[in-house]
Amino acid sequence: MKLLISRFIAILILVIPGLFAMKGFIMMKDDIFNYISMHGDDSVTPAFAWLHFGGGLLIFAAGMTFLGGWILARDRKRNYVGPRFKEKQQVKQATPPEAGS
Repeated sequence: MKLLISRFIAILILVIPGLFAMKGFIMMKDDIFNYISMHGDDSVTPAFAWLHFGGGLLIFAAGMTFLGGWILARDRKRNYVGPRFKEKQQVKQATPPEAGS
């Protein structure tokens, strides 16, 4: 039962940022569609909703960054990544021998 609950929580941790990314994409798509559709209406002066589009871009980028980071961390742990994405090995420096007196 404990394994089932932990897997459900892990799925929720991945689904919530995915939903945020989806919402941000839809916000950006709607703004572009509304701007293009305003050009067909002569009674309205077309204006782009930059603030709404920027908010959607921010939400989309945050969700995709979280998902991408999670996938990269998982693949690094399982050693699936190429040499370009492997963690940098820290070089241990040998301590110089003490001057004997």
